[in-house]
Amino acid sequence: MSPYSDLYGGLILNATINMFVYCTIDVGSDEKIHFNAPDINEAVSYDSALELPMDGKLDILKGVYNRIVKDYGIKTPLSFTITTYSDAPPGSGLGSSSTLVVAVVKAFVEWLNLPLGEYEVGHLAYEIERNDLGLTGGKQDQYAAAFGGFNFMEFHHDRVIVNPLRIKRWIVDELESSLILYYTGASRSSASIIDEQKHNTSSGNLVAIEAMHQIKQSSSDMKEAILRGDIPKLSSILSAAWDNKKKMAVSISNKSIDDVFKVAMDAGAYTGKVSGAGGGGFIMFLVNPVKKVQVVSALNALDGNIVHFQFSEGGCHGWKIYN
Repeated sequence: MSPYSDLYGGLILNATINMFVYCTIDVGSDEKIHFNAPDINEAVSYDSALELPMDGKLDILKGVYNRIVKDYGIKTPLSFTITTYSDAPPGSGLGSSSTLVVAVVKAFVEWLNLPLGEYEVGHLAYEIERNDLGLTGGKQDQYAAAFGGFNFMEFHHDRVIVNPLRIKRWIVDELESSLILYYTGASRSSASIIDEQKHNTSSGNLVAIEAMHQIKQSSSDMKEAILRGDIPKLSSILSAAWDNKKKMAVSISNKSIDDVFKVAMDAGAYTGKVSGAGGGGFIMFLVNPVKKVQVVSALNALDGNIVHFQFSEGGCHGWKIYN
């Protein structure tokens, strides 16, 4: 996340799971553009035009359309219906908004035969979300959705390098057996948390910057632990990374999150980490598979819920259906 990655370089260890965002484009002929998001009960329509207004109504979808028209020389307004929905709720910390942008970009790539590969899709999605729409955040989610699987990503001022990792099947199985994904039921806006992290970097907050240095190093350490299948080492790295993450901004954790952590740890979890910016959403716990049922049972007694998942290998993909 800028400005840290611009100044010091960034590293991320990322893996995708089988929770998806879907986008369908139905080509129309009514000289209208329709956007539907039934999972959040929103829909809006406009007369076909080369630029649509940013009026607070499904602006992410309109932002993609506006950028596609601008970048690829479309001279005649299009008519279509876009329908989207997500397996993950907004504000969950699982990168759902960035994945939505990637999915919509990919749908246009398929429809209009645009010459974009994974890097280009990830970069365009990042520019739309961060620059065109002004939504605060990093850029790992866009590339994760575009590439899929386990990746070790390097972020520099002028480029991103995605290094796919070949994880042995037994290690992936052991990770799935050792992880619990718990949804607190509380979505959050990441903008204020991320803005605080950015301010801490640009203002030279030494505690926050050192914590970011340590987290970056933990990405490299965790990559080695996963490639070796060293789950105990992974646990200790994750625990230290969570402690350092909380030093990056005061609102990353709160009493509700701390209470959930206590329940999980008392039931036998090794450690945990809030996904995304923090403040709510999903918490990932690492446990001994033998004690997984105990931890799940303890968490089920709280107000949130457990979400079962598997790791997924493929990135965003699209296809056409001809009627």
